[in-house]
Amino acid sequence: MSDQLLKAFLNSGKVSTDTRTIQKGDIFFGLKGESFNGNNYIIQALEKGAALAVTDDPANKKIPGTILVSDSLKTLQDLASEYRKLLKIPVIGITGSNGKTTTKELMYLVMKQKFNVFATHGNLNNHIGVPLSILSIKKDTEIAIIEMGANHIGEIHLLCNIARPTHGIITNLGKAHLEGFGSFHGVIKAKTELYKYLDAHQGIIFINKDDNLLMDQAGTLKKYSYGSDAKADTRASLIRDDHNLEILWNTPDGDLIIKSHLFGRYNFYNILAALAAGQYFKVDPQLSSMAVHNYIPENNRSQLIKSKKNTIYLDAYNANPTSMENALNFFAKVKSGKKVVILGDMLELGKESEAEHVKLLDALSSMNFDLVLLVGEEFNRANNSTVFTSFTNSGQAKDWLQNNPVGNASILIKGSRKIGLEMLTDQL
Repeated sequence: MSDQLLKAFLNSGKVSTDTRTIQKGDIFFGLKGESFNGNNYIIQALEKGAALAVTDDPANKKIPGTILVSDSLKTLQDLASEYRKLLKIPVIGITGSNGKTTTKELMYLVMKQKFNVFATHGNLNNHIGVPLSILSIKKDTEIAIIEMGANHIGEIHLLCNIARPTHGIITNLGKAHLEGFGSFHGVIKAKTELYKYLDAHQGIIFINKDDNLLMDQAGTLKKYSYGSDAKADTRASLIRDDHNLEILWNTPDGDLIIKSHLFGRYNFYNILAALAAGQYFKVDPQLSSMAVHNYIPENNRSQLIKSKKNTIYLDAYNANPTSMENALNFFAKVKSGKKVVILGDMLELGKESEAEHVKLLDALSSMNFDLVLLVGEEFNRANNSTVFTSFTNSGQAKDWLQNNPVGNASILIKGSRKIGLEMLTDQL
């Protein structure tokens, strides 16, 4: 990466990879993917006011205002890494199989009670999103929270070398993206690359002390713990977990009751992770608890919807065997006269997919829900029950619900994002 590019970025402070949203003064990177090639839009980017355009296509070499590089993506990553070195601030890296985005959003709300905080926008958490996030951090930022996703071994290692976290958290280790990781052991190896980075750079981890697997993987790393364990640095207990979570937080200044808008015991630890980070960085506990209370989930994550006919627990942004099991265990506790479960396929499980779907259906068989609807080709193949109703897609399920109305019920909707289960809420 050239000094010219770093200097240009420091003058501009903005980068773009999309000419549809580019703004005057941006540095444009022509990135390539399976279905797009940003190199084809170099002239358009410059005409729209880009200060500079980075391309790895020699055909663009003579266009004024361009820098020709061997690999535009690597150049973007290198630029982010160099810029990160100039930022003398704490960076909290968040990864894990489930709950990354919810934890990030909660932590952002807690930390902003005291600091000027940057947090990853949406789910820009991959090999493109993380460098874009780092390059979006303003010079007056005091703390940054960077979400790191991965679906293959080595990716977290790469992202750590770009974001250079000083602090980190693995929310949990579960059976997610098995197709890319190969096995649950692969998940552990990949996610704990964050621990290895922090260990090598004298970093600190926020860790769930109730999670034996995480504690074992952390070894001698410097820890700041949270959980219900009496020895946790940030300690709390559940008051209620059969609806919206209520927790009792034992702060150094006294006990606080927090009523959240999140459901599911798994979100207890997402909340505690945010509170632990706040406590570590000395955010006022009263302000932290209010920030958690005010958080209202969206984007199909742990949303509680009261329709005219039903109470809907919508969690249709992501699904894997671990998160499915957690959601069903939560819903089994919900006190309701009539309970309906609508599940969508768990994707990216590779060779484990059929066995994991069958295993989940076996567990469902013993839970005695009033109605179970299954959506997706994987569940359709795995379903040998005459009790469960299967559909190959959400459109079919929506038509069925239109002809078979459901009312006066509590309804759990859980599935992978690509299944599109959120469209069913119109019929519920």
